[in-house]
Amino acid sequence: MTERDIPDTAFSVSIAAARIVMAAHLEALNAQDPDALAATMHFPHYRLSGGVMRVWQGPTTYLADFHTRASGDWHRTEWDSVDVLMASPVKVHLDVRFTRFRADGSILANHRSLWVISEIANVWAAQLRSSFAP
Repeated sequence: MTERDIPDTAFSVSIAAARIVMAAHLEALNAQDPDALAATMHFPHYRLSGGVMRVWQGPTTYLADFHTRASGDWHRTEWDSVDVLMASPVKVHLDVRFTRFRADGSILANHRSLWVISEIANVWAAQLRSSFAP
């Protein structure tokens, strides 16, 4: 099978796997669980933002690095939308919009990013993303 711009049922398994990764990622992030968060990512993990490619070779600093980027006011994040752009049997590109909130429920920031969820060694996880978030 080849990659397709418009996903169809041939790629429903990969799309479902990508959605599971995204749900688990958000749950782990909001729970501030570094082990569960690391389980949603392949390492090395890549993030392009502000023209800089950041690479995490392993999970040890990922959550602390997130807190630095998100600001001290961050309390939780919600996905506003997670839309499939392209899919193949082993990779899904997602257009993701999300909102970060303060503890009082006020909005800290809205952002958009491109996530690439892939299957490597029979494990589905986020391999890279490009973000407009700091």
